[in-house]
Order: sequence, then structure tokens, then C-alpha cells
Amino acid sequence: MRYHFLLDTYETERIKVVSVWGSFRDVDLSTRPHPTDTRGRSVLEQMIHQCISEDHWFKTFFGIDVIASPLPDAHSRRSFIERYWEDSGRRLSALQNQDDGFWEEEVAFFDTPRSRAWIMVRRVAHTAHHRGQQMAMLRMLNRELHSNYGPTADTGDQVVYAYPDFETLLQKLGDSL
Repeated sequence: MRYHFLLDTYETERIKVVSVWGSFRDVDLSTRPHPTDTRGRSVLEQMIHQCISEDHWFKTFFGIDVIASPLPDAHSRRSFIERYWEDSGRRLSALQNQDDGFWEEEVAFFDTPRSRAWIMVRRVAHTAHHRGQQMAMLRMLNRELHSNYGPTADTGDQVVYAYPDFETLLQKLGDSL
């Protein structure tokens, strides 16, 4: 399939999202970039936005409904991480069944027709943008930062990922709760 790179990209984006979320602590969930400026989302609001926005995009533009609430019952870091991982995994599985025609088909992207391949690139960019905002908050909180796309000043110009896989992330979360 010509568009398999989009699946590979989405698969790696999933672990990046939950890795950044895992770098916060539950006490950080109400933290905003500036405490008196409500324009900047809190950590919790960022998680809510990611879950609701991605659910909406996949239903609307890709026709993929995971048949689950996009938000967890509990508003804890672990609950959001588990909900997002489960739902995004279902989305990835549904995308793996699509052919090139699916990706090339134009659908309404708000008020403009766009190919689904274009929309997926836009989705990844949207997620990366918000992840960057969250990483800035991690810096403000003096939390440890890891690689996002490769070597970074935060990691001494080395590629250092927080977790090799989702299971390790959950194990580390259990240690830090």
C-alpha cells in the first residue's frame, strides 16, 4: 500500500502522546502555562482535547468509530493514557484495513474537500503541535524531557525515549503514582 507510511507515523505518534502524558504527575493536571491566563490549556484540558478531537476527526473524516466514550470515567493521568491507547489502537487497526482508494478519496474537511491522506498528515501535525505545548509545560515544571523526533538539547543531543513500549510506560506509572 502506497500510504503505509501514514500508519507507521500514526503508530509512533501514539506512543509519543502517552509518553509525554506519562511525564506529568497527577498533581500537574491543573497546571496552565500561566496561572491567570485561561487561554492556555491545563494539562488535563490538553488530554481532554486530544481524546475528543481525535475521536471527532476519525469519526467525521475517516468513518472510524471506536464505539467508546473518548474520555475515561476518572480524570487521572493513568486513566487518560489507558483510554487514549486503547482507542487509538482500535483506530490504527481500522486504518490497516484500508486501501489506497480510501486515502485518496476526498471528503469534506470542514468546508474544503481534502484527501484523507492530507487530513491524516494534518491530524499528526495537530497532535504534534499540542505535544509541543505540553513539553513546554514539562520544562516549566522542571520535569525530565525525552526525545520527541530525534536528538534534542533536552537529551544531550542523543535519541532518548522515555519508554521502549506501552507496557513499560504503564509499569513506570505504577511506580510514580
